[in-house]
Amino acid sequence: MTNSMEKVTIRIPASTSNLGPGFDCLGVSLRVYNSITVRRAKDHRSQEKIVAEAADLFFKRTKQKGFEFSCSAKEKIPRCRGLGSSATIRLGILHGLNEIGDRPLDRLSIFHLCVELEGHPDNAAPASLGGFTVARGENFQRFDVASRLKFVLLIPDLEIQTFAAREILPAKISHMAAVDSARNACAITAAFASRDYEKLRGVFADHFHQPFRKKLIPFLPHVIAAAEKAGALGAFLSGSGSTICAVTLRNARRIAAAMRRAAKCRSQIMIKTADNRGVQIQNRKSKI
Repeated sequence: MTNSMEKVTIRIPASTSNLGPGFDCLGVSLRVYNSITVRRAKDHRSQEKIVAEAADLFFKRTKQKGFEFSCSAKEKIPRCRGLGSSATIRLGILHGLNEIGDRPLDRLSIFHLCVELEGHPDNAAPASLGGFTVARGENFQRFDVASRLKFVLLIPDLEIQTFAAREILPAKISHMAAVDSARNACAITAAFASRDYEKLRGVFADHFHQPFRKKLIPFLPHVIAAAEKAGALGAFLSGSGSTICAVTLRNARRIAAAMRRAAKCRSQIMIKTADNRGVQIQNRKSKI
């Protein structure tokens, strides 16, 4: 007799990406999660496009015969807020099908599929692998993040579609602006790699995307300034927004209050630490 997986639940962390100047390459996994349950089932309801695309790619790349499945989600990560929600759904489906399909792929291969679906690796890498990640296409490096570093998230009641946030970006920026952003991205990477987090102070300034995306999120510069004045090491637009993330070693609640006052809009606050584990497989149920 053989065991075949009938149902599995996958827990996937949120992520904050770009970190200002690390456009499309830097990200940190955060301790707020979506859980995706995948089960073998005859389910004739139409699936969300994001689910169907992930399944199609999985079966194509593994050359497995497709099987019918259903999925459900417990979502704690707000959608369309720059916290990697789409990456969690894709990773949840890919890992779930992989478990039910007798694990033809390893974690790295699933990460590669997620990058292909996402079109950029900055959320897929930390969500899959945990910690602080530097991703360049399918290549990456990751570093654990100490729990003393806090991430203060201002999450406005405002959805931002990634494609709209990308369309607003110019085709060119100045040479000096690019140099300044590259310099800051390198400093962020060095601070996370060495865990010398005080060196993060003042290095989140960006010229690649944030100056242009404030057209969609006009309170962005005011919230960043308020966070830094209240003692944050720095603050930045999380992904394509609308969430704004501040990073601090102390006084997280004071910083959160200052950010909310500066935003002057309906919003929620989360104060989180980094998740160093990434995707976790939970609640496997086999049918004998």
